[in-house]
Amino acid sequence: MLITTGDHETPATVRRAQELASLAGIPYVSRSRTSLPRLAERYGDSDILVVLEQGARLHRASGEPMTFHPSMAYVRAKRLFKGENDAMLDAAGVVPGDVIIDGTAGLGSDAMVFSIAAGAEGRVLALEDSLPLWALLYEGLKFYISGLSAFDEALRRIEPVHKNHLDALRAMPDKSADIVYFDPMFRDPIAESSSISPLRAFANPNSLDPDAVKEACRVARKSVVLKEQRGSGEFDRLGFIAKSRSHTKIAYGVISLDPKR
Repeated sequence: MLITTGDHETPATVRRAQELASLAGIPYVSRSRTSLPRLAERYGDSDILVVLEQGARLHRASGEPMTFHPSMAYVRAKRLFKGENDAMLDAAGVVPGDVIIDGTAGLGSDAMVFSIAAGAEGRVLALEDSLPLWALLYEGLKFYISGLSAFDEALRRIEPVHKNHLDALRAMPDKSADIVYFDPMFRDPIAESSSISPLRAFANPNSLDPDAVKEACRVARKSVVLKEQRGSGEFDRLGFIAKSRSHTKIAYGVISLDPKR
């Protein structure tokens, strides 16, 4: 993987690209008005992250480019700010101040909603084991501007971590978070969309490992939540109680660890 800037390099984007490359341990290359296919050919790597003024864009020679965007998280956020409920938050039992681990962050859509609900006193860790997706997420969370300040503040509070969720959970102390969340939806996608299709090329397609659920139950104080297709056999396989949502194809399974719930 390479990191570069857009066609029109600025001191700010060059500095950000260099800092991210150093953090990720991958090469930064000067764009110098060179086409991305030429850069890929020159350096023998087809995965290129382009740092932009307000986020980043991920390219792979064999697929569509992908720009960081909150997608439906922005719509859900506006509903939350109006006082409406969110099914994921209801299933997880989120309250302000919660510590939440999103074990399968992708581009952080659910982590954004969690961050709004947890508030400034809470904490959201977004784990992503795909290096290209993590790099795109890292830049997007820091520099994307939606125009809604409360939403942008929620993005800035999220902590993107490049690590496999099982490895990360194994390293965490007992009962050190309130909620652990999984969304392994690339294993069996419900539908393609213009925003999801490019992401699929970079995402981890594996099913959730029972060991990850076991570790999540050790780490969480309140609940472990799994997002899946309605009627999925994954809930039974992994020991989750499905929360019915009659009008959608999505359901949330919950392992409740708090006897008060």
